[in-house]
Amino acid sequence: MFYYLIPTLFSYDAVLIAAAVIPAVFLMIKVYQSDHLEKETPAFLWKLAKAGIFASLIALVEERILSTILRLFIRDSFLYQVILYFGIVAVSEESSKYLMLKHHAWNSPEFNCQYDGVVYGVFVSLGFALWENISYVLSYGFQTALIRAITAIPGHACFGVFMGVFFGLARTAANRGRENASAGCRILAFLVPAFLHGMYDYIATIQAGDRYFIGFIAIMFIVSLILIGRMSRDDHYI
Repeated sequence: MFYYLIPTLFSYDAVLIAAAVIPAVFLMIKVYQSDHLEKETPAFLWKLAKAGIFASLIALVEERILSTILRLFIRDSFLYQVILYFGIVAVSEESSKYLMLKHHAWNSPEFNCQYDGVVYGVFVSLGFALWENISYVLSYGFQTALIRAITAIPGHACFGVFMGVFFGLARTAANRGRENASAGCRILAFLVPAFLHGMYDYIATIQAGDRYFIGFIAIMFIVSLILIGRMSRDDHYI
């Protein structure tokens, strides 16, 4: 029986799927290891990753419907790209992630430390990126896996960090009875990653934008690492 499984296990598609999954899993582990105060249960983190996968399916439907409508009414290429990347892709993807994050984590008894918000945001985002990456890689091949491993996967992780930072601050404020501050942080938990996502997609598509794209990713990644370090070091029960 094992003899017949070998071609499947080592098929080209299996290699592509592994190449799509490994970067996301690696980043999940790194963020999980940075949670020094009280680590989350694997079952709950797996639940969040699955929520991210479901978010990617929701976003896919929204993007296809809205982009089809957009093509019917907008002819100007610049305006089309701005609305597509900022108003459709970024909003659809980050709103679906945020809704899944809020639904599964906001009232969870495990959400008892401020840094938990970062962990949750990254796991939802990387669950989203994992599923999205598999579809891209199976469609376009191993080279796409390599490119996305250093661009899209870290990009989604960074969006998740920013979402998670504000999500953790929102939960902290809510626990202390500061409802206005909590509402403001929840709005920022969506708006900041949505804006960064729109910038990411727009810069990636402009002509001669490679150096700007690499610079944007590098800056966003460095800032995210700084935030992870600070939030982890200053973590406290809420």
